[in-house]
Amino acid sequence: MVLEVTLTMWMRACVWAWAWLGLASLSMAGLPDPVSQALAPLNIAPAAMSAVVVPLAGGEPLLSVQAERPMNPASTAKVFTTSAALDLLGPQYLWQTRFYADGPVQNGVLLGNLYVRGGGDPKLVLERVLEAYGQLRAQGVQTIMGDWVLDHSGFNARTRDEAAFDGEALKPYNAQPDALLVNFKSVVLKFQPDRKAGVARVEVEPPMAELSVPSQVKLQRGGCGDWRGALGASLEDPLRFQFAGRFPSGCGPAEWPVAYAEPERYAGRALLGMWQSLGGRLEGRVREGKVPSKARLLLSAPSLPLQDIISDINHFSNNVMAQQVFLTLGSPEVEAADFVRARQRLALWWRERVSPNLPPPFIDNGSGLSRQTRVSAEQMVAVLRYAATMPQAEAFLTSLPIAGLSGTVRNMGRDGSTPHASRNAMLKTGTLNDVSAIAGYVTDTQGRRLIVVGMINAEGAKHARGVLYRLVEWAASL
Repeated sequence: MVLEVTLTMWMRACVWAWAWLGLASLSMAGLPDPVSQALAPLNIAPAAMSAVVVPLAGGEPLLSVQAERPMNPASTAKVFTTSAALDLLGPQYLWQTRFYADGPVQNGVLLGNLYVRGGGDPKLVLERVLEAYGQLRAQGVQTIMGDWVLDHSGFNARTRDEAAFDGEALKPYNAQPDALLVNFKSVVLKFQPDRKAGVARVEVEPPMAELSVPSQVKLQRGGCGDWRGALGASLEDPLRFQFAGRFPSGCGPAEWPVAYAEPERYAGRALLGMWQSLGGRLEGRVREGKVPSKARLLLSAPSLPLQDIISDINHFSNNVMAQQVFLTLGSPEVEAADFVRARQRLALWWRERVSPNLPPPFIDNGSGLSRQTRVSAEQMVAVLRYAATMPQAEAFLTSLPIAGLSGTVRNMGRDGSTPHASRNAMLKTGTLNDVSAIAGYVTDTQGRRLIVVGMINAEGAKHARGVLYRLVEWAASL
């Protein structure tokens, strides 16, 4: 009898082990073999990675490695920001940029000051500013006799200068949030080769008051290659851009987005430059200040709906847009929003709606461009599960890039390495120098929708995106 029981237990253990090995093909580190094998050439230890794969509908995880360990999630932190915003604000939420005057408009002249109060619009870009200007001109405003006053008081959010994160002050991803965020505080240099004339024509967008930019740069023979380096550009002077080099003749039309070197003056110069480009005039000066109570509202310019903003954030991983949305969670428009209140609102949302049994993650600024943000894989699973079932789930799910087709995962599977996951997964990615992360959904061969999360925190992790793609492919092939 004892022998029979022992044999039965042994056989059950074998069946369980074979099933486990057949399902997961796990290495000694607990990771699937394809994932461990992809990690090895990068000299990244398996201990640097956390991963979870679990059915969206619930049940036991199919994979769980260091699921409770707090990790830096890089831009996958945007999953928390965007799902919370959709749930708390609604897909049709609008920000308002308001224009006021403290004097009458007579014969095309505003006899007083024009005030612009920022409402936190994450995408107040050139086209929409020009649209608002068209409405102002339709009200008879052609010339402003007083000052142009910019009111940034809606946000109290500047915590660092643009170079503080990685020393790259001119990289657009380092732009800081602003209640009056115009065109992401960036300029786009556009180069159009004119081979007959031997030059490339240069345009700057948006037009910037006081900024001098050469109208052309000479061509040089050769392929495109490092065309930005070939230009020998000097862009640190906020009033004068220069090119010591040439533009390669092998290039077609090209664009170069650059963060403006004097971000605190960007909104004024951009707004005035666009006004002047339409023939508008300003007799006074551009300055900062608050809208006085006696000023009357001329125009309220709405933003795009939140669901459109969310799609841009998750598809293109726009950091400053994500921070604008995160700050909006923290306060009504009438108050000065800050990151502390935004974190408090997110934590309350987490406890009330997402997962009262798990502690809330620490989301520093809403974008993932942070060394302090910490999220565990199980927290990421919890928010992805909630986001897929909340009333605004469709807006969230459609905001995620599709593997092999769009956004930051458009190149996934181009080499044939992820045949099951390509076009079959909706994923948000994240990358910093020492972080690589992925989070989203994939359907496996049994038709199950799975949540898949992977995070790597280690030196050189920015090169580990392929490792995470192997994780998604492993899940898709179950």
